[in-house]
Amino acid sequence: MKITEDVLYVGVNDRQVDLFEGQYAVPNGMAYNSYVILDEKPAVMDTVDVNFEKQWLENVEQALGGRSPEYLVIQHMEPDHAANIPAFVEKYPKAKVVATPKAFDLMKQFFSLELGERQVPAANGGTLKLGRHELNFVFTPMVHWPEVMMTYDAADKILFSADGFGKFGALDADEDWACEARRYYFGIVGKYGAQVQNVLKKAGELDISIICPLHGPVLTENLEYYLNLYNIWSSYDVETKGVVIAYASIYGHTKEAALYLDQALKSRGVKTAVHDLARTDMSEAVEDAFRYDKMVLACNTYNGGINPFMSDFITRLLERNYQKRTIAFIDNGSWAPAAARTMRAMFDKSKEITFAENTVTMMSAMKPETLV
Repeated sequence: MKITEDVLYVGVNDRQVDLFEGQYAVPNGMAYNSYVILDEKPAVMDTVDVNFEKQWLENVEQALGGRSPEYLVIQHMEPDHAANIPAFVEKYPKAKVVATPKAFDLMKQFFSLELGERQVPAANGGTLKLGRHELNFVFTPMVHWPEVMMTYDAADKILFSADGFGKFGALDADEDWACEARRYYFGIVGKYGAQVQNVLKKAGELDISIICPLHGPVLTENLEYYLNLYNIWSSYDVETKGVVIAYASIYGHTKEAALYLDQALKSRGVKTAVHDLARTDMSEAVEDAFRYDKMVLACNTYNGGINPFMSDFITRLLERNYQKRTIAFIDNGSWAPAAARTMRAMFDKSKEITFAENTVTMMSAMKPETLV
């Protein structure tokens, strides 16, 4: 697939994987992206997952058209992008490997590989001349590993963005970009908002026409849309006005209260998203919690604390620096309600959280006289 006249896509679609990183459900698979830059000194950008070694090497060979690559540029050492470094250097014994010094440290941890003079450490702000194309390296530590860098090609105005601007789903999946990109972002990168903000500032100084991520489609149109969403997400600002209702229920009474609230809000024209935390894809619930400006947590008291599914959900939010939101609680405790107190305490160190003035406390079940 041609991206420009001499930049070609050589990645693969994975329709076999069910859980990305062993935890994120990917019903539409994953794309592992890699690129070839044809020039006086051809370069390959990143590799793919180990299960697609043969297909990827064939893609690279076909794109090169019988030529030998001068460089393999590794932007990120996560195995879904770096697993085939040994296969590449064996197939192309004269090619050099370009990466950050930290990436080479990680390379030694993953592989028994002696590169010697074939190892070319990239410098932050450094360049690599291929011919017409000159690659400019920008270190982006903790987006989302410490060794990551992005690469800018001024000739074709391409930003090779590593895991940035990626999404779940194979490239042949017909689906909305924002939904799976949002779930991907908050699941994988969400903790590192400050670092992503730094990247966006650097990107703002570049003339970018194309974004080539390591997952998901190559972005060639309306780049302001994607950049704006990344700015919202990484600054933890509100994307959509509405209420997320997340509940954990044992016998259905807390669920009944959550669904009653959902209908009451909808009748007032409020946009809602409801998640049964025992059954939902937890990454979908996390995605919605960061998307909307308000959240209601409905939970039964359990072992003097809270339901374990609610505990898991809140922990995931805290790990990703949940902030700038309003939270309300529904507490169901048949004899000693403690859920609201426990949930609120979990957010003690969160930034810019506003708690609703009133907490709804149920004693076992909803009654007609308690409804408003």
